[in-house]
Amino acid sequence: MADLQSLVAEIHAELAPRAGEGRVADYIPALARVDPKRFGIAVVDLDGRVAAAGDARVPFSIQSVSKVFTLTMALKRSGAELWTRVGREPSGSPFNSIVQLEAEKGVPRNPLINAGALVVTDTLLDGRGPRAAAADIVETLRGLAGGEPVETDGEVADSEARTGFRNASLANFIRSFGNIRNPIDDVLGVYFGQCALATSCVGLAHAGLYLANGGVDPVTGRRILDAAGARRICAVMMTCGHYDASGDFAFRVGLPGKSGVGGGILAVAPKRAAICVWSPGLGPAGTSLLGALALEKLAARTAWSVF
Repeated sequence: MADLQSLVAEIHAELAPRAGEGRVADYIPALARVDPKRFGIAVVDLDGRVAAAGDARVPFSIQSVSKVFTLTMALKRSGAELWTRVGREPSGSPFNSIVQLEAEKGVPRNPLINAGALVVTDTLLDGRGPRAAAADIVETLRGLAGGEPVETDGEVADSEARTGFRNASLANFIRSFGNIRNPIDDVLGVYFGQCALATSCVGLAHAGLYLANGGVDPVTGRRILDAAGARRICAVMMTCGHYDASGDFAFRVGLPGKSGVGGGILAVAPKRAAICVWSPGLGPAGTSLLGALALEKLAARTAWSVF
């Protein structure tokens, strides 16, 4: 692990002078105020050992990285029936696109674009109210984060609710096809809340360990998801985790990953480790510019690519 700590520190030092490159997600007012020069990296191996550098313990808004965990929860609740309501194919479109939904009769291409995540959130509301569903999401992530704080950033949630017109449009459009069943305001409220969850790189890397270990959290020994489900989530992360830049990420990094417009990326090195990087400056597809570069360097120097 000492060698991995040295490598993480080395990659951070190489890229730190470029911190601030890219563009923060200024369409969400609370995210527009985040310091663009923040930059953290954390790697947690299957023994729970941490290698970290930079702002790795500073909480940040995880945004769409939350979709990995709500998908896990939905698969546990709904099983294979979930795949009748949301597909498993790359969208080839931006994360908040509405263009495919009409042709495909309200069935989103995959659960990691916004439309698909709204359907996933809808399944988490079945049989209970929004407070219970939201609390379940928070407690699920807290239980995985290795003791790192996990909180809902109320300012971010309010910002998203005030400006989330496109997400509201997506939800209503899907509802028109009968593929959202719970009240739209409940679905949107829970969705905005999950995107507003904040934790650190160390916390998110801990949280992703079960995906690197066949569905079992290797630190606690607790089974989070069956092995087949963990493999399928990793497959969807690889093909769909970065929206219309997913192919480029697979080409450059070669690891299942999920980005969020808060600047975080969670990546999984199967049977080895989980990695989280955070740098708020985004590239054109909404993925952290510096974070993707850091993961490319890490995957190359460790030979952890799945290819």
